[in-house]
Amino acid sequence: MDWQVSRKGQMALGARTVRAALGKEGITDASAKREGDGATPLGRYPLRRVYYRADRVARPETALPVRQIRKDDGWCDAPDDAAYNRPVRLPYKASHEELWREDGLYDLILVLGHNDDPPVPGLGSAIFLHCKRGDYEPTQGCVALDPADVTELLAQARPGDHIVID
Repeated sequence: MDWQVSRKGQMALGARTVRAALGKEGITDASAKREGDGATPLGRYPLRRVYYRADRVARPETALPVRQIRKDDGWCDAPDDAAYNRPVRLPYKASHEELWREDGLYDLILVLGHNDDPPVPGLGSAIFLHCKRGDYEPTQGCVALDPADVTELLAQARPGDHIVID
């Protein structure tokens, strides 16, 4: 199944449409995506796996691979590092994101298959579908939904499904 996300910040979720936050710099062609540009890349991305904060949310019901986030989980965003656009253990020597966050954005993370097979240095890392901030404040390039909508999507998602950002 393809889960459609529109440039207008909307996502089809079953029979209803929900709000979605997108990158602070808008939408860009995947070929123009660059590390740190703040844009959400257009394209069709496979759903890879789910991470969740077990101290804050229940293990999501989903057919996708699931793992608890640990305090030492990170994601490398350093284009010149061998682990670029891959999960890493903290502390980590190169630039990275911490997955264990206090703001709730990463309480549920759906990893999208953007620039990961294999990663090309500099073309963007850590494109996730995660929980929204505030009143759908823009992201750094990810797609963000209300936590209840993330949970609903995960319950319906299956291996082989994709997020389509158009």
